[in-house]
Amino acid sequence: MSTIPLQFLEGPWKLSMGLRALDARHWLVLDDRWEEEVGERRRLSAERRALVYEMLPEAEPACREVLGLVVDWLAFHAGARFERVSEGLRVRSTGEIVRLDAPDPLLSCGCVIQEDLLVLAESPDGSYQLRAGHLCFPLHWRLADKIGRSVGDIHGPVPGFADRLGSPVDRFFRTLEVDRPVWRANWTLTSTPELCRPDRSDHLRELDVDRAGRSLWLRVERQTLRRLPETRAILFTVKTHVVLLEEVARSPGIAAALAARLREMPDPVASYKGLSAIREPLLRWLDGRAIGAQELAT
Repeated sequence: MSTIPLQFLEGPWKLSMGLRALDARHWLVLDDRWEEEVGERRRLSAERRALVYEMLPEAEPACREVLGLVVDWLAFHAGARFERVSEGLRVRSTGEIVRLDAPDPLLSCGCVIQEDLLVLAESPDGSYQLRAGHLCFPLHWRLADKIGRSVGDIHGPVPGFADRLGSPVDRFFRTLEVDRPVWRANWTLTSTPELCRPDRSDHLRELDVDRAGRSLWLRVERQTLRRLPETRAILFTVKTHVVLLEEVARSPGIAAALAARLREMPDPVASYKGLSAIREPLLRWLDGRAIGAQELAT
């Protein structure tokens, strides 16, 4: 769990971009779930391609640039799993070659890493639009519904986004520099550990306080954004972590911090995240864990 960014520990809840400078050495994440998650990404790509992959024709140069960057990074930073070869990249465990001339470049690199990949490019009106994606692990949205739309339109359902973040986000996308990649993290609670959850039908309507820790999972998305040097498109990556709430709450201070953030969260945001109906019993469970941890500490 040490690799999961638990930013809710650091301060009060607020609607913000929450951007941090990204060390390029830590751009992608390869953890102990690599084999399992890559296998699932391959299965989804083969069986549900229309759900998880889309590329508008004009995005092909940017997607090919992404493939080159991913191949370079993996060859340099993950040599235990990958080896650079003349055609591209060889997966050491299988001998598979990820070719730089692959017909679907975003799909090819998205099947050897754990991150979802989204490519955005500037439109004539200055907004940034989603032009391509390999999205195997969405939470309550579908790539087909968002492709070709602007960042503002995509985030339209998020409470407060248009009023408070619309302009800052637009400005960020216009001014992001190649050598200044950033990262951020989002979190929520879900009723299942399943990574591919495009529908919004899985929200709990009630919660047994005694079973809360075994009925909910903390889901954290580690997101990075970087400007591509050649095409000037922006690549957005998402590494999804899911851990049982009971396991999270064992660490000192986490139950109390999570309870504080839930209390600070505005009602429209809690509703959007599907937490309104279960917030009170969940808070009782978290408070009990936090008090228990304090008593053990003394």
